[in-house]
Amino acid sequence: GVHESLRRVALRAAEISPVPFAVTEGLRSPERQASLREAGASRTEKSRHLTGHAIDIVPLVDGQPCWKWPAFTPVARAFKTAAHELGVAIVWGGDWRRFRDGPHIELNRRTYPAQEHRQDDH
Repeated sequence: GVHESLRRVALRAAEISPVPFAVTEGLRSPERQASLREAGASRTEKSRHLTGHAIDIVPLVDGQPCWKWPAFTPVARAFKTAAHELGVAIVWGGDWRRFRDGPHIELNRRTYPAQEHRQDDH
């Protein structure tokens, strides 16, 4: 259910990232989003995950998920490089000023302004 452009970026990032990573979540249901918001893991009901325009990733250090901030930086750099190579505009949640979100990668809203999940996106 993830938008094809974001899938291509993730696959290319996996090829070039110095730190392996896993995609932990892509397309979300409204119920799942509400649950994350209630738990404080999200601040919105209008997540890009609802339309397939966002994924969450986790770096793998020694084969294990690592949620420590420094591990996200080289993976995010690989995503940005891959996106640039492919001509896809992305945003990393780690660059946000408020509620920095290291695992979050999304397609830029201005370039990919989806309001709802479309069947032709995947």
